[in-house]
Amino acid sequence: MTTTKADGPDFASASLPRHLVRGLVGFGGLIGSVALLPLTGPVSLLLLPVGVLALRGCPMCWTIGLIQTVSRGRLQRSCEDGQCTLAVADRTHRERPAESLSL
Repeated sequence: MTTTKADGPDFASASLPRHLVRGLVGFGGLIGSVALLPLTGPVSLLLLPVGVLALRGCPMCWTIGLIQTVSRGRLQRSCEDGQCTLAVADRTHRERPAESLSL
C-alpha cells in the first residue's frame, strides 16, 4: 500500500483555536462591513479586506481549512492500482507537527 500526500491547496491552520480566531475575525469583518454601512457609510467597507484576508479569500476556503485542521493526522489517504481510499490513521505512530507543540 502506498501512502500519498493530498494534492491541492492546504487551507489548514497550525491549531484549531488559531483557525477559529481567524474565522471570528474574518466573518466579523465581513458582517461588520455590511452591518455598519448605515451608521458609518462607506468607511465601514474598510473592514471588508480585513475579513477577506483573515478567511484567506473566501468563507468556503475557511470552511475547507477548518475540516483540514480538524482531520489533520486523523485520516490517511492511500492509493494503490488507481484506487484511492480514505481510512482512519494509526494514532499510536502519529507524529505531532512542530507548530502545535508551541503554546
